[in-house]
Amino acid sequence: VQLQASGGGLVQPGGSLRLSCAASGSISRINTMGWFRQAPGNQRELVAVISSGGSTNLADSVKGRFTISRDNAKNTVYLQMDSLKPEDTAVYYCNVRGALVNYWGQGTLVTVSS
Repeated sequence: VQLQASGGGLVQPGGSLRLSCAASGSISRINTMGWFRQAPGNQRELVAVISSGGSTNLADSVKGRFTISRDNAKNTVYLQMDSLKPEDTAVYYCNVRGALVNYWGQGTLVTVSS
């Protein structure tokens, strides 16, 4: 499975970004797609995940600001990030998992700063 993530960058506090991650290859066993993030000095943490049926789970710190969605036909997961805060600054990693499989993308940097 190959994961191609895009959409990171520099944004001012209060701004928005949209991350995308497209999966390709042997994806038949993939169920859950989502995003994790890791800030300097911190452990990697869950941001948001979505199942193939559309059930979502978001970290409390991003609820009401971030929205996760997926396009099953395109095998792509999206993370719409609104009202960004400096504490959202991190490397964001795409993750896909299913029965006996767990894959990570290369990471995309999101920097929230004025």
